[in-house]
Amino acid sequence: MSIELLALVLIAAGAAFFVVGTIGLLRFPDTLCRLHALTKADGLGLGLTCLGVALLAGSVGEMLRILLIWGLVAVSSAVSGHLIAGHVLRSNAPVRGR
Repeated sequence: MSIELLALVLIAAGAAFFVVGTIGLLRFPDTLCRLHALTKADGLGLGLTCLGVALLAGSVGEMLRILLIWGLVAVSSAVSGHLIAGHVLRSNAPVRGR
């Protein structure tokens, strides 16, 4: 299997996870369920996409920059998800099971 084909498969799988996360965002009943679906699927989708793009990088420097972007987005996604969940729990928003 060539590197280009492996990169294409990883990028396509990442895009599929983005689509699944978006479907979860639109279909789940409350904010916390939507947030969970979106953060998990988008985190994996971004990881697969960045890995596929890193395989196509022309140099080690480009690959490191792509991985740095992946890390920064992962940290900011975790922080923003935590802040949103905390706000939902402090507010009177309807949450299933509460």
